[in-house]
Amino acid sequence: MFRRLVRSKKGIDTILASLLMVVIVVAASVMVFVYATGLFGALTRAPNLQKEALNLEFSSFGPNNPTYNVTLYLRNTGGTPISLVSYYVTNSNTSQYAKTSWTGPPSITPTTLGQAQILISGCSCTNTGGAFTFTVGNSYTITLLSSRGSQFSYSVVRYS
Repeated sequence: MFRRLVRSKKGIDTILASLLMVVIVVAASVMVFVYATGLFGALTRAPNLQKEALNLEFSSFGPNNPTYNVTLYLRNTGGTPISLVSYYVTNSNTSQYAKTSWTGPPSITPTTLGQAQILISGCSCTNTGGAFTFTVGNSYTITLLSSRGSQFSYSVVRYS
């Protein structure tokens, strides 16, 4: 019986066709799974090495005039130098000081710590809403804009 199957090409063709179909179905199933889990997008997307990322390490009000001055200590965690060009300071009542033309700190290179001094008085800032000062116990949102259009927002509280 075995010899007859070996001699007959028809039996081997059926077995090979079945194995080929199993391989095609498994390959198609793997492709559908990879597509459904989003792995294709992650594998084919080029890495963005020029990403701007800026983290607030800490903030300090003063020392000269803490009611109008806060210094932000910012670490560049991205892959490209960051130049800051404007800032916005908003209080809890949505009043805002804006410095749209700002020669901020020098460019902050990747992995380094930079300082940005934010003023809300004597800085040629535009004010919308009511005037305010940095008051103990209050929270303020500071938004920085880079020369590439990236926006970084931080919340700071004056404790003393």
